[in-house]
Amino acid sequence: MSMTDRDHVSRQYASELNLETRISVWHPTLDGRDPACEALHAITHDSPARVLEVGCGTGAFASRIAAALPTSDLVAVDQSPRFIELTSRRGLDARRADVQDLPFDDDSFDTVVAMWVLYHVADLHRGLSELRRVLRPGGRMVAVTNGDDHLADLRREAGGEPLHTHFSSENGEAALLRHFDDVTRDDLPTRAFFPDHAAAVAYLTSSQEDVDWNLPVFDGPREYGGHATVFVAH
Repeated sequence: MSMTDRDHVSRQYASELNLETRISVWHPTLDGRDPACEALHAITHDSPARVLEVGCGTGAFASRIAAALPTSDLVAVDQSPRFIELTSRRGLDARRADVQDLPFDDDSFDTVVAMWVLYHVADLHRGLSELRRVLRPGGRMVAVTNGDDHLADLRREAGGEPLHTHFSSENGEAALLRHFDDVTRDDLPTRAFFPDHAAAVAYLTSSQEDVDWNLPVFDGPREYGGHATVFVAH
């Protein structure tokens, strides 16, 4: 429930520290593929004239979109005032907005993007309906999320359970098909690298879940498997 609780999510992203702690440990698949790179390729494939990213975070990925599509009109939204501030500092059009009630007209964008954010949306189908509404006919939506086995080994070792969300690798396709005509997916077994025990504990506690983490001490670095899926919907 904390994943979609508005107050919890607001506290979680009141600053960039928790997000940056989690982002810092991730590495591509063994064959060098990265979910964000695969998503960017899908976004830029048709050279969209107008792009919306929801849940833009610090604006790092929005900056990559802007660099790859220098002539496109990009709008980035998030509910966190801090994230809007950071994204605006990058020279991007950043606005505070809720994906469940987007302040845009119908058919406003050629492409909409949701990177690791839809599992935070309390009313998922209202959010997906809004994304479909602002997407022009023939446009595409690109969404990235994690699977149920994402860092499951680490979570179990630390006394927790795998994290199951309402928009995951396992159920995301079915959810999207309620709003879009066609959905393709690309599953990527990513890797999390922790230089030491303290880094792994910092990662676990950064989510501020109601779990009494108790990760057995280990020496040196350790690697755990992750799972991400890039969905493309039309």
